[in-house]
Amino acid sequence: MIKMLKVFFKFCSPKRRRQFYLAIVLTVLMGLCEAAKLPAIWYMFKNIFEGTFDLKTVLYSFLIMLIPVVISIGLKYAATMLQVDGGYSSAAEKRIEIAEHLRYVPMGYFNNNSLGYITSVTTNTMEQLADIAARVVMLVTTGLIDTLIVVASLFFFDYRIALVALVGVIIYLVFNEWIKHLGKKFAPDKEKVDVEIISATLDYVLGISEIKSYNLYGKYSKRFNEANERGTKLYQNCELKMIPVQTIQTYITRLIGICMTIVAILLFINGYNDLAVTMTVIIASYIIYASLDAMGTFSALSKIIERCVEKGNDILSIETMNISGEKYQTKTSDIEFKNVSFSYDKKKIIDNLSLKIKENTKVAFVGPSGSGKTTICHLMARFWDVQEGSVLLDGKNVKDYNIDSLMENFTFVFQNVYLFNDTIYNNLKMAKEDASMDEINKALKLACCDFVNDLPDGVNTIIGEGGSTLSGGELQRLSIARAILKDSKIVILDEATANVDPENEEKLMKAIDALTLNKTVIMIAHRLKTVKNCDNIFVIDGGKIVESGKHDELIREDGIYKRFVLDRKEAVGWKI
Repeated sequence: MIKMLKVFFKFCSPKRRRQFYLAIVLTVLMGLCEAAKLPAIWYMFKNIFEGTFDLKTVLYSFLIMLIPVVISIGLKYAATMLQVDGGYSSAAEKRIEIAEHLRYVPMGYFNNNSLGYITSVTTNTMEQLADIAARVVMLVTTGLIDTLIVVASLFFFDYRIALVALVGVIIYLVFNEWIKHLGKKFAPDKEKVDVEIISATLDYVLGISEIKSYNLYGKYSKRFNEANERGTKLYQNCELKMIPVQTIQTYITRLIGICMTIVAILLFINGYNDLAVTMTVIIASYIIYASLDAMGTFSALSKIIERCVEKGNDILSIETMNISGEKYQTKTSDIEFKNVSFSYDKKKIIDNLSLKIKENTKVAFVGPSGSGKTTICHLMARFWDVQEGSVLLDGKNVKDYNIDSLMENFTFVFQNVYLFNDTIYNNLKMAKEDASMDEINKALKLACCDFVNDLPDGVNTIIGEGGSTLSGGELQRLSIARAILKDSKIVILDEATANVDPENEEKLMKAIDALTLNKTVIMIAHRLKTVKNCDNIFVIDGGKIVESGKHDELIREDGIYKRFVLDRKEAVGWKI
């Protein structure tokens, strides 16, 4: 239990940790108020049994009990507010911290790890932590502190009864730890099932178009239903195994009270204590029972807190790229690769590649799928770190830039555009937070986004998750408007015109022309007319440059590029 508190407090930020520490101090004071009732109870019983019970005694006893109760109410309110705020705020802050941490994790991590697992930790796990942490910390600490203070106060009445209570509490705590250890055995299976359910749900929802097109309802519904069924059976099995031991734990708390009562009565019969002390001790046994019962109800959840913290720390401990570079304002947008090699796991993608791209030139990468074209572009912006060689921007190694100043130089326009479930206005302002309305309207105009004026709320129209309410061409032009607003020196077009229909092609090409004016342009495209006018074309095969030059130069050579141009049938597996 103490371990759980230490683990959780360490997970929290210093500010939230101070909140919890202050709440514990207030809880101790609440425990003292609880224990302060015992002298009032004893004083009242003493006067009753001695026949001196009168109005003065009643008022005196009432005041002794009332003052701690009033103080305890105020303390409980303050402690509860501190713990609730600390619990929910800690989970929220960690969610943001995890998101921020993932910014600097190599892209390979997302290729090798389940989206379901990442989603599970950042949503379910942190939400579970927020819901459970505040209640568990509050009730467990309150129950434990109240119990220990009441046991300590019993030593003032009779040390023998206090020792009985202390031994009982120790037995209870040992048994409680065993229950938590038992619960921990189920944790890995629960996590596995959670990830399976989330993965199956994501696959079903994100792939609903393909499921409909290929009539895959049976296959994916079966996977989704089986994951849910496994989850249901596992959770039922866990509960059925935990109920008997939790019942035993409840009986232990009752046995503590019974043992205290029996010992108190025996001591009274043998003349060691008077009736007032005996009755006070019996009432104290009920206070201990109530405190332990409240603590036991939620202490089993403490292992969940430990596991939530562990999973959060697992992601936060993922090795990030070195981001301690300096803020640097580039003078040119020259790019150079010097003997660069890069592998995904054991598969070599880029093999000892060297190239130069001059400022304000337009270059294209040509080659079959999997040849390394997109990887080259990602290495420029340091989505990954190269294993060998170096990538230079303005003569400076990209590793020597801090991430933010490096990314200021690059704008990507991808084939598959993602816009957030927000207004068009807010989606565009992600590129430039301080953009004025005039700048946004200018970017929309340059990107041929005239359709925005026809939307119900114009730029304030919410476009749905992933821009689901817009067509592919409209999404692409909005992404170009966002890129225009960012106004980076280097524009990378990653198959941006791959799936454009004839109706949108003219507008999209105008938008791209506006975006790439006076920029260093790097494109990966499969349409000949988009690369014919490039200053340089690099033909990539097997992670190496096998040909380079302008279109007219390459077409005169009897090489890969010429064969592609002359034989469209061989273009099926190619992207240029």
